[in-house]
Amino acid sequence: MKICIFCGASNSLDSEVEVYARKIMKHFFDHKVELIYGGAGIGIMGSLANELMQLGGVVTGIIPRQLMKKEIAHAGLSELVVVKDMHERKKMMYELSDAFLIFPGGMGTLDELFEILTWRQLGLHAKPIAIFNINGYFNDLLKFLDNAVSQGLIKEVDRKLLYSSTEWNDVWNYFREKI
Repeated sequence: MKICIFCGASNSLDSEVEVYARKIMKHFFDHKVELIYGGAGIGIMGSLANELMQLGGVVTGIIPRQLMKKEIAHAGLSELVVVKDMHERKKMMYELSDAFLIFPGGMGTLDELFEILTWRQLGLHAKPIAIFNINGYFNDLLKFLDNAVSQGLIKEVDRKLLYSSTEWNDVWNYFREKI
């Protein structure tokens, strides 16, 4: 199984994010799950990759040429693929992955989340997408989506394409059920 994680190239001020990064990468290693991610050596991205690599797991990073210095491309991965731009990055992440896990992050993470979710809504793929809602980080986003449903701007069936939980075991079980 290959799971793509969309997450921040910055560190979170919430120390639980690092704790969960270590726990989930241990889970990936124990279950032979490969990590597909954005290729950075910094922030949450770097923490996830470092942890799984130290355990002996498989990590593939995909980074656009223009972000090689800004996000400090990770030099110690199983594979680092340098692509032309963000569109090619997201397309390759999609092609290589069986599922998408959303960790805390900023605008880039939201961009990736909504693009892959829109592709699912349009029927371009049927891969599961789940938010790991550490300490309620995504609560306001989830409320926004629920409000959009109540306003008739998102169909209930489309809202259900995005799973979320504050519990890793729930997310893991969701992935196992859907893949």
